[in-house]
Amino acid sequence: MKRQRNRLPAITGILAGLAMLPAPGFSQADSARKANRHEFSVKQAVDYALKNNVNVKNALLQVKIQEQQNRVFTSAAYPHINANFGTTYNPSVATQVLPNFISPATYQVLIDQGVKDGNGNPIQMPADFGFIAAQFGTRFNANAGITLTQLLFDGQVFVGLMARDAAVKLFQKGAEVTEEGIKSSIHKIYYQLAVSKTQIELLDANIALLEKNLRDTRIIYENGFREKLDVDKETVRLSNLQTEKQKLLNQISNGYYALKMLMGMPIADELLLTDKITEEQIKEGILEAAAYKYEDRKEFQQTQISKQLLEYNVRRYKLSQIPTLSLSAAYAKNAQRSKWNFFSRGDWFTISNVNFNISIPVFNGFFIKSKIQEAKIEVDKVNNHLESLKLWIDNDVEAAKNNYRNAIATMDFQKKNMELAEKIYQQTKKKYEVGTGSQIEIVAAQTEMKSAQTNYVTALYDAVIAKVDFLKATGRL
Repeated sequence: MKRQRNRLPAITGILAGLAMLPAPGFSQADSARKANRHEFSVKQAVDYALKNNVNVKNALLQVKIQEQQNRVFTSAAYPHINANFGTTYNPSVATQVLPNFISPATYQVLIDQGVKDGNGNPIQMPADFGFIAAQFGTRFNANAGITLTQLLFDGQVFVGLMARDAAVKLFQKGAEVTEEGIKSSIHKIYYQLAVSKTQIELLDANIALLEKNLRDTRIIYENGFREKLDVDKETVRLSNLQTEKQKLLNQISNGYYALKMLMGMPIADELLLTDKITEEQIKEGILEAAAYKYEDRKEFQQTQISKQLLEYNVRRYKLSQIPTLSLSAAYAKNAQRSKWNFFSRGDWFTISNVNFNISIPVFNGFFIKSKIQEAKIEVDKVNNHLESLKLWIDNDVEAAKNNYRNAIATMDFQKKNMELAEKIYQQTKKKYEVGTGSQIEIVAAQTEMKSAQTNYVTALYDAVIAKVDFLKATGRL
């Protein structure tokens, strides 16, 4: 009995990790919604969860975010065209002081023509003509133009374009890892609830036996062959078993709530599980095809893509040492006015240019060399992680295989033990009914039978969980 009580909370033990999941929010509208009815096999439950679980949804959204980031990066390879229009008002036009270049020319003409001053003397060139203060510009200016820039070649952009698909695949694998974890949890909780049906059936059978024993004991007591104490003992045992069933039903109910939350299903919806657990299903020959490949594990695939991205990073830094080519062009119109009337008649002056640019890296203080070495070291680290991951997968598979074989053997043993305990109970019950057996014997036989039934249910659940773990370890869940 004690062992059974320790194992009954298996549902809540398995679901302890679910406390880390985001709690769903509820409102009056949620509580008032019409509840739906779902009859799901384990595969249907998994499919529903992969569409509605919040962690899976967010992982898939992260893939879409990366796709948009790829488009942002791709934009560097496309032409960039910008148009602009601007107008300027100068309340005070800037004044510039210049050497007086007008007067010397004028004096030279007078000298050449032999002009004389008022005294009849030939005009002489002064020694200093001073300066002229002049304003260049107008109060109102306007310009309108369009510019184009096109990157012709940049090593880093080139490698970035090559790495786009790998970046998306990395997040896709991350989503698949999340999905696999959800799938494993769904299987375990689903099968736990399926096994609990067997546990309830055994409890109901035991309750029916105790109810019959209580009725028989009352009849024997009324005929004067048993004491009132015997009736009271049977009543207490029946009450304890009914209480135990109620506790198990409560745990099963909580298990359904947890399964719905993991699946992303509204708590108000009704969920019925259609799959049943059989020994044949658990023993289905998965060990005969126990060969596995590291590449079947999502974690290994994810790490391989990470390595590919890091190798792109090395190449990016190497190509950053070669020249970058770009082309730019501009076309604009410019106008000056004393009044703001640019849409009236008046001249607009054209400005245009085309530029071809080459940027040649010469020396950057060994910065790029250091970044290349750093990127190579990161590749070495992920190579080490891949080797470690292989060892971890090997250990995971072998441990899961051993656990599965042991769980099958334990299940077979506990089934035989349960059948034997039930046989002993039936024989003891017959002796008790004909008066050759004592109440102590039948109580002991029933206790052993119930303990054997509990051990069998526990072994049945352990076996199906061991199968799930083995399939997950080999990448075939």
